[in-house]
Amino acid sequence: MNPVQFYKCLADETRLRSLLLIAHEGELCVCELTEALQQSQPKVSRHLAQLRNCSLLQDRRQGQWVFYRINPTLPAWAKSVMLETLGANQQFIEGNLRRLCKMGARPERASLCC
Repeated sequence: MNPVQFYKCLADETRLRSLLLIAHEGELCVCELTEALQQSQPKVSRHLAQLRNCSLLQDRRQGQWVFYRINPTLPAWAKSVMLETLGANQQFIEGNLRRLCKMGARPERASLCC
């Protein structure tokens, strides 16, 4: 991954918040992110597609849901920057996490292992 591409992908506040929320939660679906970010589904989906195109996220389908998670093949430096940003800036996503916690009817996740 090119560092210019990495930072350009995260230069938008919605993409940065989405990535940090996904890093915090492990994985999230579009409906959870729309609630947490208070953004429209098309806008959130567009930003998730950009993060996926930048190889920062991977997605998986489970029934009607598409879940997004941090790409496990991210270079160590990129993971380190992301996790350091998350750890040092919890207040940045605090309100988003509160909205996510208050959300009813969150989709169930199938176990990722056997």
